[in-house]
Amino acid sequence: MIGQAAQDYLKVIYKLQKGREPRTSVNTSTIAEQMDVAAASTTNMVKKLAEMKLLQHTPYQGVKLTDAGEKIALEIIRHHRLLELYLSEALGYGWDEVDAEADRLEHVISEEFEDRIDKMLGHPTIDPHGDPIPTKDGNIAKGDYWQLSQVESGQTVVIRQVNDQSSEMLRYLESLGLKPKVTVEVLDRAPFNGPLQVRVGEGKEVALGLEVADQVYVVPP
Repeated sequence: MIGQAAQDYLKVIYKLQKGREPRTSVNTSTIAEQMDVAAASTTNMVKKLAEMKLLQHTPYQGVKLTDAGEKIALEIIRHHRLLELYLSEALGYGWDEVDAEADRLEHVISEEFEDRIDKMLGHPTIDPHGDPIPTKDGNIAKGDYWQLSQVESGQTVVIRQVNDQSSEMLRYLESLGLKPKVTVEVLDRAPFNGPLQVRVGEGKEVALGLEVADQVYVVPP
C-alpha cells in the first residue's frame, strides 16, 4: 500500500479533476496550492506517482490519474465520507467538524472497520454534506447539479450538496437551514450581482450573497 502522503495527493488530484470523464489535466502549481506545500515537493511526488503508474504526467500540461490511481483515490474518499457520516450520526460531531477528523482517520482504518461502518449506517450513498460515497467496487454517482446562484426568480429547487471546504461557511449555512434535502424557493434576484432573496423550507426568508449561494448545489424538486 502506498504511503499517506501519496494517498493525499491522489485524492486531491481526483477532486481537482472533479471526477470528470474523460479526465482533465491538473497543473502541478494548483496541486501544490491545494496541498499547501512547496512546488518542488509536488514535483517530486508527481514523479514518484508517475513511476508507480498511478498518474500520467505531461510536461507543461499537467497530470491525470490512471485507472489505478483513481481506484486508490476513490477508496480513500470512500473511507473519508463514511467516517464523516459515522462521526456525525453516531458520535454527534457537527457537520463543520467531521472533515478534519475524517482526514486524520481515513488512512488508518481497516477494510473490516470500513465494512462495519457501512453496514451500521445502512449502506449510505451520501455523506453529511451531500457528497456521493463511492461504492466498495469503486463506482461513484455523478451529480448534475446547479449552483443556487444560477437559479432564476420564481423557481423552487432542492439542495443536494454543499461545499464542505470551509467550516465557517458550513456553520453559516446550517444557521440558515441550508442543508441537503431542504427545499429552497428563489423569491427575487437583486440586479448587478446583488443578493438572492430565498425562502428556506416552509417559510424562513433570508438574503444570500452570491458567494454563499455559489456553495450550495441544487436540483429541480
